[in-house]
Amino acid sequence: MNINDKLNDFKFKIDDEKFINSNELKGQNLIIYFYPKDDTPGCTVEAIDFSELKNKFSKLNTKIFGVSKDTIEKHKKFINKHNLTIDLISDDGSICEKFGVWIEKSMYGKKYMGIERATFLFDDNLKLIKMWRNVKVKGHVEEVLSFIKNLD
Repeated sequence: MNINDKLNDFKFKIDDEKFINSNELKGQNLIIYFYPKDDTPGCTVEAIDFSELKNKFSKLNTKIFGVSKDTIEKHKKFINKHNLTIDLISDDGSICEKFGVWIEKSMYGKKYMGIERATFLFDDNLKLIKMWRNVKVKGHVEEVLSFIKNLD
C-alpha cells in the first residue's frame, strides 16, 4: 500500500460469524494497525491505548481495526482479558502481504519473518492518506489521534 492507494473490495474476518467489508466502511476514516502478537507487552499497551481513546476517534468519524495473525480464539481471550473495545482481525497472511508488513526481522542475531508494527489511515473514500511504519508504541495512539484532529 502506498499513499493515495484505495482499499477496494476487501472482506476482513472479525470472528466466526462477523465479517467487515469495504462497502460498510465508506463515509468514515479508517485506521488499520498491524501488531505482532496478542497479549505481548507492546501489543497489549497499543491495544489498550486504542481502546481507551476509541470514543475520541469515533467523535472524529474514525473506525479502528487491529490486525495480527493470531486466531479468532486468541483474539477473544485477548479482548476479554484486557477489556478491549476495538475489533481485531485474524489474518491468514494475505492482509499483511497486501500492506507490506510481513517482513524479515532480527532478534539476538537470529533472522525470522514477522509482522512490522504499522498503522495505516484511510479517508472516508478509503484512500490511504497516512502511514506510520516501524511504530514505537509509547505515544503512538495519541500521535494518530492528533493527526486526525488536524485533518480539516
